[in-house]
Amino acid sequence: MPYINALQRQKAIFLAGMSGKRPAVPFQAVELRRAAQQRLSARAWAYIDGGASDEVSITANVNAFSKVSILPRMMRGDASSDFSTRLFGQDLAFPLLLAPIGALDLICPGADRVVARACRNVGIPMIFSNQAGTPMETCAQDLGNTSRWFQLYWSKSDDLVLSFVRRAETCGCSAIVLTVDTTLLGWRSRDLALGYLPFLRGLGIAQYTSDPIFNALIEHGEGTAVSGAPKPKVTLATIRNLLQLKANYPGGFAQNLFRKAPLEAVRLFTNIYSNPALSWEQVIWLRRQTKLPILIKGILRPDDALKAMDAGADGIVVSNHGGRQVDGAISSLSALKAIRKTLPKPFPILLDSGIRSGSDIFKVLALGADAVLLGRPYAYGLAVGGQLGVEEVILNMLNDFELTARLAGCRNVQEIDESMIDDQSLTGPV
Repeated sequence: MPYINALQRQKAIFLAGMSGKRPAVPFQAVELRRAAQQRLSARAWAYIDGGASDEVSITANVNAFSKVSILPRMMRGDASSDFSTRLFGQDLAFPLLLAPIGALDLICPGADRVVARACRNVGIPMIFSNQAGTPMETCAQDLGNTSRWFQLYWSKSDDLVLSFVRRAETCGCSAIVLTVDTTLLGWRSRDLALGYLPFLRGLGIAQYTSDPIFNALIEHGEGTAVSGAPKPKVTLATIRNLLQLKANYPGGFAQNLFRKAPLEAVRLFTNIYSNPALSWEQVIWLRRQTKLPILIKGILRPDDALKAMDAGADGIVVSNHGGRQVDGAISSLSALKAIRKTLPKPFPILLDSGIRSGSDIFKVLALGADAVLLGRPYAYGLAVGGQLGVEEVILNMLNDFELTARLAGCRNVQEIDESMIDDQSLTGPV
């Protein structure tokens, strides 16, 4: 579907209201989140909505935006506008992409494909999650000609890392987003309280189970044991979870009932998923392996931003992983200003974590970012309304951003700069 500008969509919504029809997807962030919670299981909600420890950084991400005020200019003659931008040689209708979110099948079966089709319909790029429930190749087909990037976690197998990169190249991904803040899994209190990790049930590991290198490791017996890992006590719950794993594994329950591969795959995954030894030298190595642009995601310090550039990165994503890794970490927005000063334009800087409205997008661009990644809100939309819910959330964000920018006197992204905001109370690292 072509983009529907804010005024046209407002008119359509109000006219539908005359017939008693109201939008099914809430517009305000608080209401959208509440509606999603009502539709999700406790386990799904904990994983999608939760963060590290006491979740201080989740709150900080959202609250940081209230410390920045917009300074609208009047009478600018904004009868028309164009908020398109260009990143890594590609034209984008808006400076917005969907962030990678793992284990979306917790929300609904085939969730990654649902999101891909929504992105295709609204023309917004999707970043495939390393922890997706559907292989990247399948999602690429659903996206059609819509742009796609691939998020990469660096496992303990460099061969597997390179295999993921080659597959991303082959299925048309136009950038690699190397996430460096998850070399260890954060202390996620809500998941811990439930004793629940979706990957152990076979959710969110489709990039692995569809990979020839990963499957070769299983065939060589690498998944038969995990060094130092205790085995769960056999109970009825253990049996139910193992049966659920077999159902979630490619091929389905009947095909996997007597196979050891599902359990071996999960064991292998838990053994190699993250790599605490990840270093800048490996980024330099990756730069030599692919011609695709490489972005380093998880940067919060100016000195790390410089290291990323020196290692050959083509851009960075300022992010604290939505508050899911280091509780008490600086908010992404608070970190942005100093990082932008350290790496002045045209070096590409994107930002995620805490974006809940179109005005948030405006503030991020005014502080110097080139684009934003939208995370939890589209997952909430998926829970509320499936594919239509994702599309509605994206359009709500874009329409809100369009009106905010035009009412503030900006007709394109170039006019959204630091002169448009007051951020005196927002401080970051020096």
